[in-house]
Amino acid sequence: MAETDEKISDKVNEPLNLGGNIQLVGFKQVSLSEVVVVKKIVGSYTRKIQENCKNFQSITVMLKEIHKIDNNAKHEIHVKVIDDSKPFNSEIVDKNMFVALDSALRKVQAEITSHNRR
Repeated sequence: MAETDEKISDKVNEPLNLGGNIQLVGFKQVSLSEVVVVKKIVGSYTRKIQENCKNFQSITVMLKEIHKIDNNAKHEIHVKVIDDSKPFNSEIVDKNMFVALDSALRKVQAEITSHNRR
């Protein structure tokens, strides 16, 4: 039984690569229509983040569902951007996956902008 759970977990956490430097992890558990919206949001923010980076290398967005009860879960979003070998991270938990995604991406964008203005 534990082996089956591990295989399912590995499938869910298998990364989706968008282009060469965008990676989505944990999004195989959400519907295809939601993934399309996620890709558009992440792509839009990635363009904005790249404009503020010195040497943009990659962005990884990870989704983790927590406290899932009867189709009602909280979504934990982790965003990691590598700019000039320096990692920038943000983490947000919200019931609405899109709100959490937007907040986490906005937070990491603000951190990068603030850091690179110095």
